Amino acid sequence: MESPWAPLRRRTFFILWMAQLGSNVGSWMQTVGAQWYLVESGASPTVIALVQTANLAPALLLSLMAGVLADSFDRRRLIIGTNIFAALAAAALTLSAASGLLEPASLLVYTFLIGAGVALSSPAWQAIQPDLVPRAEIQAASALGGVTVNAARAVGPAAAGVLVAVAGPAFVFGLNALSFLGAAAAVYSWRTPRRDLADRERVHEALAAGIRYIRSAPRIRRILLRTALFTTPASALWALLPIAANGHLDIGSAGYGLLLGALGAGALLGVVVLPRVRNRITNDTILAGSALLFGAGTAAAAFMPPLPVAALMVVAGAAWIGNLSTFGAVTQLTLPAWVRARGMSTYLLVMAGTQALGALAWGSIATLFGYELALAVSAILLLATAASIFIWPLLPGTGQLDRTVSGPGEHTPTQTGAIDPGTGPVTVIITYRPDPDLLEQFTAAMEQVELTLRRTGATDWKLTRQLGQPGSFAEIYTLPTWREYQRQEEERITGEDRRHFDRARETCLEEPTQNWYLPA
Repeated sequence: MESPWAPLRRRTFFILWMAQLGSNVGSWMQTVGAQWYLVESGASPTVIALVQTANLAPALLLSLMAGVLADSFDRRRLIIGTNIFAALAAAALTLSAASGLLEPASLLVYTFLIGAGVALSSPAWQAIQPDLVPRAEIQAASALGGVTVNAARAVGPAAAGVLVAVAGPAFVFGLNALSFLGAAAAVYSWRTPRRDLADRERVHEALAAGIRYIRSAPRIRRILLRTALFTTPASALWALLPIAANGHLDIGSAGYGLLLGALGAGALLGVVVLPRVRNRITNDTILAGSALLFGAGTAAAAFMPPLPVAALMVVAGAAWIGNLSTFGAVTQLTLPAWVRARGMSTYLLVMAGTQALGALAWGSIATLFGYELALAVSAILLLATAASIFIWPLLPGTGQLDRTVSGPGEHTPTQTGAIDPGTGPVTVIITYRPDPDLLEQFTAAMEQVELTLRRTGATDWKLTRQLGQPGSFAEIYTLPTWREYQRQEEERITGEDRRHFDRARETCLEEPTQNWYLPA
């Protein structure tokens, strides 16, 4: 069995992993400093929960565009630029706090700006993972990506609780600014293989292509559904834990930091244990069990005394990484390279967006009815999330598909150099004569062909039957331009996609005929 720490033996991965870890430590220190600043200023639960919303809302607004930028431009420069932007926003927050001018409203604005820098860089960070490690280590690399968050959660909050008490919030905010600069410096030192961006998609084309892909990718849509079902109720614990710490737990800022540290320690434990567990149980079982355990930790935070809560925070931390590392890994393994950043940006949009909106909702419920009731309702919903695995499991093949680019098909037209790439739309008509005894298999295969062509560029697709010739079928699909058709054939069709085409052809009595049409 491959060690869960195997990717760290690769020098480039290790350097960038350490950079992410440092940046995440700074971010968690700032979160604790910001939340405790509001707690001590007497802010309502809704305003305190808005720290999570302001931190994560940029992902809801910017993730899709961030994915387009990561697929269309140099990812290294994108990560450097966005980290410098986040560092400048964190520096402005530091100066405001140090000069005594910081107000709750301005704190939330600065938090939003910092979150915007993180949101714009996250898809690029995710998309470069497969370039740093071999395919066999992607699961481990994804889990280690979770470690950078959760180890930071173990160290950052506990340190922030002490530093806020000793040196004040401004000192913590300043350390966060330095952590972003450190991440930018680490990526600057990385010499990535040069990507050919001469024929890159225009931004609007790339955005449309990414949306088409997700709409026609049922496995990815199921991952997104399961992510939303978990993170929406789970966001209550992150949003309301500081209120519980200041409420019936009565443990102060240092105690709150230690509870977050227990969550982070549990996540580290999960990284060690999960690779051994995955060999014995399915991903669906991990997702259901993790939702149950996180629900237990959420319920404990509402009603139990400090020591049992701390113990169950360790369990909840392991459950958190169990879900998110599974979601992240299967998403990366299911997406083809050409749309990976855009697909990951959609995943990050759902994950961060549901947490941002969930934090706002849970904060409002806590303001109206008390944090105990809000956490109890969240725990019940997490129980329902675990049960829903029987209704909406991950679809077969998730994370196990052949995503190597297959190259142009044998029926792709040749000698097309005189065609203007911008000419369009392009209409392709393929005529089939399936074996009457295999008609059911033919139509089932064509359903998969439709999804493949739609997610790789087709804007329209239909299968028709010829009048007077019930055994003759015509597949008709359209792409916006000849350039899009070439991208579909040369860059987007994978080995798994070609198998769908082959299954349809294998049911036919003769080789299908294919023709291409451009505007007259």
